[in-house]
Amino acid sequence: MDLLEAYRRSLAEFIDRVDQVEAGQWSDPTPCPDWDVRTLVNHVVNEDRWSVPLLAGRTVDEVGDRLDGDLLGADPIAAAREAAAQAEIAATHPGTIDRTVHLSSGDAPAAEYLQQLLAEHLIHGWDVAVAIGAQPRLDPDAVHAAAQWFADQIESYQRNNLVQTGVQVSDDVDEQDRLLAAFGRDPDWAPGR
Repeated sequence: MDLLEAYRRSLAEFIDRVDQVEAGQWSDPTPCPDWDVRTLVNHVVNEDRWSVPLLAGRTVDEVGDRLDGDLLGADPIAAAREAAAQAEIAATHPGTIDRTVHLSSGDAPAAEYLQQLLAEHLIHGWDVAVAIGAQPRLDPDAVHAAAQWFADQIESYQRNNLVQTGVQVSDDVDEQDRLLAAFGRDPDWAPGR
């Protein structure tokens, strides 16, 4: 699957999950320790907001602290939709995928950054889904694209404490559950467990 198509699908799936959050669920726990649904969605909205200037060639210093804090405001669903729409426009602008982005960890190809964002949206989309009791199945083609990329990234992510380690799954689980486990998620997670 084409990277941009996989990225688009991950955005759409994340927003689909956010659209299902009911008013009383924003403070519900998620698989991310210490993050409720609102904090998790704000984190992804922050990533989406950052992607626009970064994909346009700006540096972290140029963006500064203008994207700090609560980006959801009084209408978290509308804020998430708007951020995702702007992120998609930035990612799919002609030539963007061939650029270099200036991340806090150093310069990287835009395609690598989009792989990271693809995985971010899939994993956190699943987080939201299980937190609110929505359908947690992810687009299998997007999962496959993320899994292929992440296979070469796991050790680096674990070494830099970007994912939890130690989640074991049986050999017969599907690719989605293997990807979730690689990102430190228990595929059987449920609130209160």
